Amino acid sequence: MDRFLVGSEYADHLTDADLGLLASVAVVDTGTAADASSLRSDPVALLRLLEHPGAFRTVLGGTVLGGTVLGGTVLGGTVLGGPGGAAPGQAVPASPFLVFAVSVQRAAAELASAGHVPERTGPRQRVPLFDAPALRDFLAAPARRLFLAELLASFTRVASGRYRTRVGGRMRTRRFSELDPVRLAGLLEAVPPAERPGVYRRLGDVTLFLTGVFPDYATAHALGPVNAARLLRAAQLPASQQDRLADSPAIEFWEHLGARWYRAARDLAPVATARITVVGEVADRFRQARRVLNHVADQYLSPAGNPWFAQPGS
Repeated sequence: MDRFLVGSEYADHLTDADLGLLASVAVVDTGTAADASSLRSDPVALLRLLEHPGAFRTVLGGTVLGGTVLGGTVLGGTVLGGPGGAAPGQAVPASPFLVFAVSVQRAAAELASAGHVPERTGPRQRVPLFDAPALRDFLAAPARRLFLAELLASFTRVASGRYRTRVGGRMRTRRFSELDPVRLAGLLEAVPPAERPGVYRRLGDVTLFLTGVFPDYATAHALGPVNAARLLRAAQLPASQQDRLADSPAIEFWEHLGARWYRAARDLAPVATARITVVGEVADRFRQARRVLNHVADQYLSPAGNPWFAQPGS
């Protein structure tokens, strides 16, 4: 996607209050705020403001007393000298999507000069990996940065429900949740072929989300052999690959499946749009996408009382 199209996609997600915050970022360079009302019709200027170093400080630069704060977004406390010109005692009116968008942009800026990035090897255990160039390359494309922001925002509310499927000649009611890959994969047997690309896409999303934002959970709650076998069958892997993956480390198991889900979504999509092309790019760079989200989660989304995501299963 070119910068105009990416900026247009951002504009579709951002609220008027978000645009007002971004317009104030221009004060850093020009001494005058941009015209917030014009940003929707100028996607390139909007994208330029999102990429500005001041955007992160504007949205997430506050401090708090008496409560929990993710940058300037307060839960049960008082913001002191809040970002974006917020008065004392007021929270910045940023949407979750804007918070995630500027966090991903900040990660790109930080990784631009990083020599190494910590990799989680267990709960509270980190080892340095010298793969920062690969992460920088992933983040170099504005469309892939948009992809990660949209992914994070999509899990602030998780869909769940029931569906009917035929099992052994009888109709059964089964449950699904977007945070349960095993149950979500069961939908593949119940939906018509035209809807399967969407299920595959969401399977890729939940796998990337869990391994990116909650990697300790994803590895500590490794699948048992029965559920692992169900996912491997749903992925239609050859028996030889199923045996190899079943014995692989949990994070490698999830990375392989996540990439395969995304490729299935791309390959089965009825039209090869610019957005589905990005899905294919993420499939080919799944590990880099996962590692970028690890960095974002560690730096910006992990404080106690994080208002956006509850621990899976909690």
